[in-house]
Amino acid sequence: METKMLTEKQIDKAAHLLKEGGLVAFPTETVYGLGALATNEEAVKQVYVAKGRPSDNPLIVHIAQIADLKPFVPQLSERAQQLMERFWPGPLTMIFTIQPGSLSKAVTGGLSTCAFRMPNKQMTLDLIKQSGPIVGPSANTSGKPSPTTAEHVYHDMKGRIEAVLDGGAASVGVESTVIDLSEEDKITILRPGKISLEDLQAVVDVPVVYDQHLVGKAETPKAPGMKYKHYAPDVPVVIVRETADFPAAVASYADKKIGLLASDDIIQSLKDEVATTYSLSQKRDVSAAAKHLFAGLRALDRSDLDVILAEGYPSDEGIGTAYMNRLQKSAGHHFFDR
Repeated sequence: METKMLTEKQIDKAAHLLKEGGLVAFPTETVYGLGALATNEEAVKQVYVAKGRPSDNPLIVHIAQIADLKPFVPQLSERAQQLMERFWPGPLTMIFTIQPGSLSKAVTGGLSTCAFRMPNKQMTLDLIKQSGPIVGPSANTSGKPSPTTAEHVYHDMKGRIEAVLDGGAASVGVESTVIDLSEEDKITILRPGKISLEDLQAVVDVPVVYDQHLVGKAETPKAPGMKYKHYAPDVPVVIVRETADFPAAVASYADKKIGLLASDDIIQSLKDEVATTYSLSQKRDVSAAAKHLFAGLRALDRSDLDVILAEGYPSDEGIGTAYMNRLQKSAGHHFFDR
């Protein structure tokens, strides 16, 4: 199969491919998604094949307007409407109890709930308006760092999908915040993202909490990223918690080929002692680091390295929570200790 690279002027062609049952990768503000029509069960099944993704891992349905929800979620709570008004389009995914039979098990993983999002990317909203709602897991090989450019997608999906719609580099760089709205007395964050607990709590009148339980082997996760290995390059990743610890970390791997994934001030002081580097930001900035994290992991993974030393950030607030969630998973929770 030849994978075509499409531009913004070819949205109608991308929509046609989707309506014909094909797979088209599409840009969002978070990462690139791998699209298939949400109501075409056979096309959705091919998403799992293309990614090498376990079939009990549910998918997020991307919509272009609130009316797109009606066939799946006939009634929306006032709380849901408040969140949509505040955060849609944007990097927030909401899980609702859906109308029985409205979506196939290939989309929901067999659950009575489904996740929905309205991406903040005009060309993708235009695509969905032409094609209808589409599923959109990250357009990468399952378990590897998510793609934030069309080139990343092409690297992983060449020959597996019909097309990639090129919308430039993602502006956020980590996947959307996922919240569960299926319970009345609380909102549960299943996956952290740019929209923080504090952002959500400022809008709603019930507690917003993080999901703390570990998904068991026989349990179907409600959202992506809860059960399986994620975001991991082939080269082992070690997180360095404090800037002051980098010299000691580099010294401890002196007999290894090291890749440094950090801000420029750290790189400048240690660049002569490592094999290669990738800048997360000019100055220590967690938003910039989140934007460049996956691209950095991918770039360093293509180098002949023994280890990647990656810069850690505080994880107790804002996008730092999302950044460390992804980085810890990519590192298998491996931290450097003096």
